[in-house]
Amino acid sequence: DYSDASGTLLLDVRNKCWSKEMLAVCGVSQRQLPRLFESYETVGTLKPEIAEVLGLPASVKVAAGAGDNAAAAIGTGTACSGACNISLGTSGTIFIASDQFLLPPDGIHSFAHADGRYHLMGCMLSAASCNKWFMDEILRTKDYPAEQKNITDEMLGHNHVYYLPYLMGERTPHLNPNCRGVFFGLSAIHTKADMLRAVMEGVSYSLCDCQQILREMKANTQAMMACGGGAKSAVWRQMLADMYGCPVQTIRAKEGPALGAAILAGVGAGVFPDVVSACEHLIEPDEICRPDAAAHAYYEKGHKLYQKLYASLKDSFEDLAAL
Repeated sequence: DYSDASGTLLLDVRNKCWSKEMLAVCGVSQRQLPRLFESYETVGTLKPEIAEVLGLPASVKVAAGAGDNAAAAIGTGTACSGACNISLGTSGTIFIASDQFLLPPDGIHSFAHADGRYHLMGCMLSAASCNKWFMDEILRTKDYPAEQKNITDEMLGHNHVYYLPYLMGERTPHLNPNCRGVFFGLSAIHTKADMLRAVMEGVSYSLCDCQQILREMKANTQAMMACGGGAKSAVWRQMLADMYGCPVQTIRAKEGPALGAAILAGVGAGVFPDVVSACEHLIEPDEICRPDAAAHAYYEKGHKLYQKLYASLKDSFEDLAAL
């Protein structure tokens, strides 16, 4: 499908066809590549042997499907221009739907979307995986909610401990495989709750880097839908709302990407006329977090310091990699 093909570097995304220029550069023939489909298009029916194993009729239609982030976006209703999805999975993304193809700066992806249009996306490499690392390896516990209970509402927007979440290098906006995780500002008064909060804030600041670039591209959004394991945390969702200055909402379904795939299949099978109407019919909004003005003002200042830390350490990351 076009959304997955967008990530191959072989697709002319604007014109939705294999790029003759890139095929020539890579020495690849178009005969070696598959046909391209919209994510919701029917590509065939079940093979008889598969239908027998599943206990389904062989007439069941198969839709092309979508890439993981595109399916997750559909699963949260991010299918109209300007709609925004933020994902806190192993990696983290900010995903904004667009009616038109926009040429992005370095570090931002401009891909075909599963709804037949386009999307912009910023992606960081370590999001909820930073929280998992800190909980599992440092605190040695699997009880994530219990640790987050120590982060009270009044603590949000008042942390002097910072964390750079570059456990595996970084994608957007730095495109730097050599940067690494850092705690900054620790003193004897700080607790594990302060450090855990710094980890969650560091991931949020990194996604704020992505959002800042998207805003410079005039891809503004008034609200965000959240998905992924990290989005189960009310503390983290409130942090995101405060930092970005807009409401952050979840959906009732717990598996956004799977719901997105089901929506695409429903359109392919003719149950719904298009992706947008299917989303309107199937997606139920759930909890919403609204931004606190004082916390937002603090986070705006905090983000500037966060960005300064990377700039100050960039050369040191290269020195470390060279040792």
